[in-house]
Amino acid sequence: MVWLTHKLLGGFTVTITAIVLSALLALAALGAGIPKIRLKGDIPRQLQEHMGASASLTRFIGLAEAAAAIGLAVGVFWHPLGIAAAAGLAVVFAGAIAYHRRAGDYANPKTRGPAMAPAVLGLVSVATVAALSLTA
Repeated sequence: MVWLTHKLLGGFTVTITAIVLSALLALAALGAGIPKIRLKGDIPRQLQEHMGASASLTRFIGLAEAAAAIGLAVGVFWHPLGIAAAAGLAVVFAGAIAYHRRAGDYANPKTRGPAMAPAVLGLVSVATVAALSLTA
């Protein structure tokens, strides 16, 4: 395990940060992906009704999020996979931001809060890429 070989405290701190960010992002991605795969719950329904996403696109997004969660978990031990998974999630969240923007969710006070989740998770994805890159 490469991350155990860090001799400097700074390297160890970055490693802990990378592990924590990877775990949190994996849990968020899995929590978001499973309902989309199953097409059950409010988020898949909103994707289809409010944003016009098809059932197959909704499932594809859910599968991408679930696959990224697995990639992040394995990526703690093999950093290139974790970096790719976090970067892939950043792309998924960028697409979600575009959908929310097109639907006018950021201008509407009632939908602005939930629409911020992809923006926050996108930033966490980028931070995870950076942390994993520093420990690779």
